Formats: sequence, C-alpha cells, structure tokens
Amino acid sequence: MSNETNFSQKKKSGKGFPLVLLTIILICTLGAGLFMIFRDTTAPTIAIAPNTQNLGKESTVDVSVQDPGSGLKSLEIVAIQGKKRIPLVTKEYPGGIMEAKEVLSLDSGIIKEGEFTIEITARDASLYPFGAAGVTSASQSYSLDLTPPRIFVQSHTNNLNQGGSGLMVYSLSEKVENTGIQVGERFFPAYLQPGPTGKFQYYCIFAHPWDTPSNKFTPFITASDKAGNTAKRSFNYHTNSRQFRHDKIRLSDGFMERTIPEFQGLVPNQGTLLDQYLYINNTLRQQNRAKLLELGRQTSPTMLWSGPFKRLPNAANRATFADARDYMYKGRKVDFQTHLGLDLASVRQAAVPAGNDGIIVHADFLGIYGNVVVIDHGLGLQSLYAHLSSIAVANGDRVTRGQTIGHTGTTGLAGGDHLHYGIIVSGIPTQPFEWWDKNWIRNNVLSKIQ
Repeated sequence: MSNETNFSQKKKSGKGFPLVLLTIILICTLGAGLFMIFRDTTAPTIAIAPNTQNLGKESTVDVSVQDPGSGLKSLEIVAIQGKKRIPLVTKEYPGGIMEAKEVLSLDSGIIKEGEFTIEITARDASLYPFGAAGVTSASQSYSLDLTPPRIFVQSHTNNLNQGGSGLMVYSLSEKVENTGIQVGERFFPAYLQPGPTGKFQYYCIFAHPWDTPSNKFTPFITASDKAGNTAKRSFNYHTNSRQFRHDKIRLSDGFMERTIPEFQGLVPNQGTLLDQYLYINNTLRQQNRAKLLELGRQTSPTMLWSGPFKRLPNAANRATFADARDYMYKGRKVDFQTHLGLDLASVRQAAVPAGNDGIIVHADFLGIYGNVVVIDHGLGLQSLYAHLSSIAVANGDRVTRGQTIGHTGTTGLAGGDHLHYGIIVSGIPTQPFEWWDKNWIRNNVLSKIQ
C-alpha cells in the first residue's frame, strides 16, 4: 500500500514538471516580447540648421537625425514650395543606424528663389505601439535668394595720396548686411544714406594706407546681403606715392625714469628701464591701436561735420605723419616705430579746439597717447587729440568746431608739452593735412555728395 502511494505521487510530480517549465518559458518569452516592445518608446530626434531665415547660393541646409534606441528605419526629406512637393532625400536603413546626417545644397536649381519649407520625417525600428511612437516630423521655413547685390559706382573720379583718404559714393540694388571698400587686409565700412525708398546709396571714406606701396594698392568695393550672396568690383582711381621722413629718437635713462611710472599697472614690473620702455612702445602701442580700431566702429552713419577742420592755433609743426623712427639707446638702435599723427607745439597747456563738429567717443587715458579725446565726425571719420594735461569733455558730449576740449600736456610717451593730432578713418590713421585744406575737401568730398 505504501509503495503504491509513493509511485502515484512520483507520477503526479512528473506531470507537473513540464507545466512549470512551460510556464517559465512562456513568462520569459512574454517578458522578452514586452522588452522588445517597450525597450524603445522614444521617437527619433531631428535637428535642422541653420536657424536663420535667409539662404543664398552658397548656403546649405544641414539635417541631423538620431535614434539611440532601436535605430533609424527610414528618412524622408522634401521641400515644399507653393503647392509643389519636391522630394530631396528618401532612404531606408534595413540594418538600422543610430544617426543619419544629410547636407542639402541649394544651388542645383531644384528649389527656386523665394519662400520654401524643408519637411523631414524619420522613423525608427521600434515596435511600440506598432511603430506609431517611432515617427518624428519636423519642418523649417526659409527664403532663398540666389542673386548677389549689384554695385553701381557713382564717384568716377577718385584721387588719393599714399597715407591719405578719399570718399567713394556708390549704390546697390538692395539693402545689404555688410558693404565697404577692401584694401588688402583692411576694411573700410560704407554707410547707407537716408533717401527715397528703394534707393540704396552708400558713402564710404577709405584710405590709401601709409604702409601700402602704390603698386600694391588695389581697392575694391564689396557687398554681402542677408542670404550671404557676395559681390565685388573695382573702380577708377589715381594715387600718388609719397616718401616719408626718417627720424631718430634718442632715449635716455632720465626720460625713461620720468615716463615709465605713469604706466604703473600696465607694464610688468620687471626687467631694466629699457625693457619696460620697449614693452610700452611695442605691446602697449599695439593694444592702443587696437582700441582705436574698435572706436572707429562707433560712428554716426551720416556726416556730422562741415568745412575744413580747425588746427591748433599758433602751433609749429614738429613730427609729421608717417615719420619712420629709429629708437636709439647708448648709440645703438633698440626699436623702430611709425609716428602716425602730427605733433604740434604751442605754449604750455594751450587750449585745444575741436577740429570740427562731432560726438565724443573717448575721453580718458589711452596708454602711449596719455590723456586722449577722440571725436567722431561720422562715416568712420574721427579726430584724435593726445598727450593732454586736462580733458574738458566727456563721452557722449556733442561738440562744435573750435570748442575747447582740453589742454596740451606731456602725458603718455611725450618728451615735452605738445599736441599729438590725428585723423583716423575707420580706425586707420591717415594724413591730417588734407582735412585742413578747404580745396581738398571741396574736390574730394563735398563735390561727390552735392
């Protein structure tokens, strides 16, 4: 009886074992299925660049699609223009990929000038729920402009001197983002002038830089619109070569001992007197000229001045513009720099008049120039007054021709009481003599804008 009972129990447990195993297998299969379904419930992500609206001939539309879960299954990109849908990209990814990138060129002629929309649809390989969660769509609207600006020269006579400046008047077929005259690596911005709607006339004061030989002076007008389309053209001009003076500046320990303390905090407090002076004359000089270039962009888009500029009264000319200077110390040459202004000597602490009407854009200490006033006269034209003992104006002040703006002095790298006077065009120093000459102004500036 007992043996039969044991046999019966073993038989029943034998039938139960396959059921348990089958249940486990079913649960695992169901779990694996659910894992496959739920392992990727996030749709692909789409990024479209650029974010700007206006596109040009050289522009591209960059599309990036990612799906780190189940991977991408397909990608479709179309352009919509008016009622027309234009297929651009149709791709399938049977093996699945995590990321896809497409660069769409716009110069093929498929998309015409005007408004259009890029529409992207990306699908991944997910199963949840039945793939509906794995679809993403995105779109971006643009305006396509394939036509570069047209440049029309209006100033057909342009006479310049090496180191001097001139005015160019021209018009464009459209209002642009950036335009001006390029001279080697230097750029002189032009400024749109008020006038009738639809007439885009620009004024540009530019220079033949002192350090550019006449045979290397090749200016041209450039323009770029909002879509990035660019145009450039040359124009007629005549320029005269100039020979500049060569001078020697003799340095003494006494001069450096008097001068260097003024630059405390701006010069490393190490090395000899000569080491510190050379740092001022080189590194600090470069920083100061960079500041003048920055100030040159802080300008009125219209003329603020009229007539010839006023000169410091009863002053004698000392150093002239673009003098090449060898710096000598104990009989040997230790440095070389170019003097980019006029040194005018009058009585001590003479009243300094504003050269012309304008707005003060700088009235403070400026390194090698000492106490400085910079007046903006519009169109990138600015006048500089350096080595002042006192300043009588502040940033933002409007001044008139002849108004006292300060007094001469010896601040900065000045060997004696004088005024360093400069004319700057878009941050580039130019010959001041021209702007004192009413005939030069009439022939080279006023005659072009009247």
